[in-house]
Amino acid sequence: MSLTTEFAFELRANVDAPQEVGDTPAGRRRFIPIAGGTFAGPRLKGIVMPGGADAQVIRPDGVTDLVARYTLKTDDDTLIYVVNRGLRHGPVEVMQRLMRGEPVDPALYYFRTTPVFEVAAGPHDWLNRSIFVGIGARHAAEVHVRYYRVL
Repeated sequence: MSLTTEFAFELRANVDAPQEVGDTPAGRRRFIPIAGGTFAGPRLKGIVMPGGADAQVIRPDGVTDLVARYTLKTDDDTLIYVVNRGLRHGPVEVMQRLMRGEPVDPALYYFRTTPVFEVAAGPHDWLNRSIFVGIGARHAAEVHVRYYRVL
């Protein structure tokens, strides 16, 4: 057996400045509001609705554990609810540059996600019936994620 994937879509989410909760028993807690954005792929495209957020904990081992919740709106007005869990980590100096909003080559750090999509019956309900993985890149005011459907 082997694992194969197919490209589903790329998302570009605009994010506001992080809200720093601070050091908690779980780690450094941050909350990043999602302000909007776009997504596009072979079978769907549309906008990222404002109002979502990425809740993060930077663990004591330096790994950022994230859970983003947001809504997509396709060009045919279908709403898709997304819960996207992931991990981001890399060398200390690379992660410090990311935290300062500096440009960093995504090849220098690990940023992977496992989204779950919820959508009503219709042309996009194929999202309900597959496993997806995402490969992310963090920029100063944007997050890019390329999503792949596991076949």
